[in-house]
Amino acid sequence: MSNCARALAAFALLFAIAATASANPQPSSVMAALRHAGLPVSSLGFYVREVDSASPTTALNEEQPFVLASTTKVITSLAALDLLGQNFRWRTYAYAKGELVNGRLAGDLLIVGGGDARLTSVELRAWFATMRARGLREIDGNIVLDRFAFQLNDADHANTPLPGQDRPHHIWPDAFSLDEGVLRIAVAPGRDEWAALNVTPPLAGVSLLNKVRMGRRCSAHARLVSEVAGVPASGNAGALQLVVSGSWSPRCGERQIEIVPLSHGEFTSRAVAGLWARAGGVLRGTVVDKLASGGAATLQRDAVGDLVLPWAIHQSDSLPQVVHDINKTSNNLGARNLLLSLSQGFPLQAATLAGAQLRVHRWLQGQGLEEDDIRIDNGSGLSRTERGKPRAMVQLLLNAWGGRNAQSFVDSLPIAGIDGTLAHRMRHGLAAGHAWLKTGSLLDARALAGYVQGRSGKVYAVAAMVNHPRAARATPALDALIEWLARHG
Repeated sequence: MSNCARALAAFALLFAIAATASANPQPSSVMAALRHAGLPVSSLGFYVREVDSASPTTALNEEQPFVLASTTKVITSLAALDLLGQNFRWRTYAYAKGELVNGRLAGDLLIVGGGDARLTSVELRAWFATMRARGLREIDGNIVLDRFAFQLNDADHANTPLPGQDRPHHIWPDAFSLDEGVLRIAVAPGRDEWAALNVTPPLAGVSLLNKVRMGRRCSAHARLVSEVAGVPASGNAGALQLVVSGSWSPRCGERQIEIVPLSHGEFTSRAVAGLWARAGGVLRGTVVDKLASGGAATLQRDAVGDLVLPWAIHQSDSLPQVVHDINKTSNNLGARNLLLSLSQGFPLQAATLAGAQLRVHRWLQGQGLEEDDIRIDNGSGLSRTERGKPRAMVQLLLNAWGGRNAQSFVDSLPIAGIDGTLAHRMRHGLAAGHAWLKTGSLLDARALAGYVQGRSGKVYAVAAMVNHPRAARATPALDALIEWLARHG
């Protein structure tokens, strides 16, 4: 190639780069905020496109895969709304395994969990009250819990944090969870020297020791211990004691302590026994966790193989409400249970993580994405293997905007300065009330994904991610991008 040809080629390359930069300028306020945070440009990626345009408004590192954090829930939500449909509900079934005569069941009551991550002790007690109103007052046998609707193994949790007593947002999925496996202790000023305590749910075999004195501080902590010296609380089928200690001032008002004291199986077993008693029911046997005892899944079929109708059914809210709650509060357990519910054949077949991942992968391909555009692990964003390119996330958002589930999805997103995880962000700018965005937050990741309405009235799909050990410092840069879009869009 001659010197002249090389010069022309170099000029053409520079012109193309300049044209791209001109077409997709990076907002100066965003870049200034990133510099102020002391983070490199390579740590930030974003892509913005007006919903009725074929070209981006602005972009940076849009083809680089970033850890998505909780913006992963956008993918889980959209896939669920599309594949399961708006009428989908989680269902918990009860089967009377014996003859019911004069209020007495001569056998077991089998309860089959169906993956309802939102099942609360209030709902379960009300369901038990409905059973009693239908004539079931005494159970001669056991209450048997079937938690086999999810078939999980240790490898399925390899990329997520271990749940701990003080980390309820890390709780692992389960086919029959109750109150998300979280014990809640409400602490309030008392009328004498001791604070008032209220524990939810009631756990059978667990006594309460109140050691919270009225004083000058607002400090209380709880722990579950065995009443048998030297025996750990978790896994002990015997008597346990909930010890709540601290100092409580009248000015503290009522506050809540949350702990995860037991495994899903033991927590649910003790809660079921406690709630059945609270509902006025009599249980002559015990609560048996089939999963813990090594039993097998029970498909209730008759002699010719047809499914047997359950004696009672509890249904969750419909899928749009489930998605709303997951995204507004960034509920990890709800997202993980919802992803598992996408496993092919569920709920008639037990869900597996591999089955759910495969179905979402195929759905992403059906959305027009390439093989390496987005990777899903457990659907919540807790796993750092959940990665995506900003351009690919916006492609999903654009598809959703024109889809049949658009209203349900947009309604589920936190609104800047108004509610959910954005209630205290972007409260005083033009974005307040005009940006609908899922947030994402890990120690080394921050992200936003959703829609912004500009002053012109145009709507933009946006995805922005930061991956860096000091990612928290980049939050102002992400907010600056949204504010810039609300002002100039």
